[in-house]
Amino acid sequence: MAYPKKLPFDATLMVRDCCLCLHMQRAARNLARIFDEALRPLDLTNGQFSLLMSLNRPHPPTMKEVSSLLAMDRTTLTAALKPLERRELVRIEPDEDDKRSRRLSLTPAGDRLLAQAFPIWQRTHEEIEAPFPAGEIDRLRTHLRALS
Repeated sequence: MAYPKKLPFDATLMVRDCCLCLHMQRAARNLARIFDEALRPLDLTNGQFSLLMSLNRPHPPTMKEVSSLLAMDRTTLTAALKPLERRELVRIEPDEDDKRSRRLSLTPAGDRLLAQAFPIWQRTHEEIEAPFPAGEIDRLRTHLRALS
């Protein structure tokens, strides 16, 4: 198959208008900015909020469980945990059954910060969802889960 020496501009426009990945990235970045701004008074990013929320469980999860839930590799998760650990919001401890594995938990300070952040997240979420017709956000969530 012969390829043109230069891709026509029409192809660029088609990708701009049709690329699911591009539109998902743009929407994700915009949503991240909105939540980052809302959580800024607590010195928390949306990513940190999601990470803290993922630890809010009856039993401390393993790093593998959290990395799977948040769709990030262990190296990225480790890097994301460091500032939260320095702020004494999370605790990383060896698994009692498997010393090679680590379990993650919120500290009392992490519990308190998450309790402060949750109403901000709720309010921001309600503001984002408000302009959408009834049922559309649930339909969007269903489609996003199918893609993830």
